[in-house]
Amino acid sequence: MVEKLFEELCALDEVEALALGGSRAGEHFDKASDYDVYLYCSEPIPEDVRRDILSKYCSVMEIGNHFWEYEDNCRLNNGIDIDLLYRDLDAFTSDVAQVVEQFQPCNAYTTCMWYNLLTCKVIYDREGRLAQAKERFSVPYPSELRENILARGWQLLHSSMPAYDAQLIKAVKRGDMVSINHRASGFLETYFDFLFALNREAHPGEKRLIQLCRERCAVLPAHFEENLERLLLDLYHAPGQVAADLQTMILELEKIYQP
Repeated sequence: MVEKLFEELCALDEVEALALGGSRAGEHFDKASDYDVYLYCSEPIPEDVRRDILSKYCSVMEIGNHFWEYEDNCRLNNGIDIDLLYRDLDAFTSDVAQVVEQFQPCNAYTTCMWYNLLTCKVIYDREGRLAQAKERFSVPYPSELRENILARGWQLLHSSMPAYDAQLIKAVKRGDMVSINHRASGFLETYFDFLFALNREAHPGEKRLIQLCRERCAVLPAHFEENLERLLLDLYHAPGQVAADLQTMILELEKIYQP
């Protein structure tokens, strides 16, 4: 069923390339794993054309969602979810180039799109341009990018006036639960961005980060999982301990990174 869907999509004049991402692009998936499908298009595919094709294979369709990227979020007739994301290849590679070749850091998830490109499984590539992009960016982790991510991350985690640790402590003191959640999320997003950069690993995304750090990062703070678990539990059950938890995590980072 999925192969037939891909065949119909790839037959469209607008589609330059189609790739699988996520677990379906590798070996660690099962029958219930979702499909993350990336369609690189020379121009937009009309919504009615997409709806007509997808209606043959999907029981649920949300066409044209644009919460993150422009995408159709659907459920196949066999009950498995499928997300189809529509991209302009030139714009996408330009964004990756800003990170990999121009060494521009972000507040979090800096190298996620680079990881997405490197790990996607190309299903269709009319002119070979997606393969060319993968080859272009199949390079060692740039030292300058690493240093820029670490420098920015360290400031956001701890060393600047608006750093997340200080903001989180203020939120805890106020008892502002929404702000606590917001600042804790910011701290952790930056924390993992920092760890992957420290280990010269492209950031794999927002899922299973503790497991992926264990598998891929040779250098991690001492008591990495224990300290994360303690912080997450204390945020809502022992807020008086949060400042000490953050201090411990920062001190352990300082042992493996000298700003």
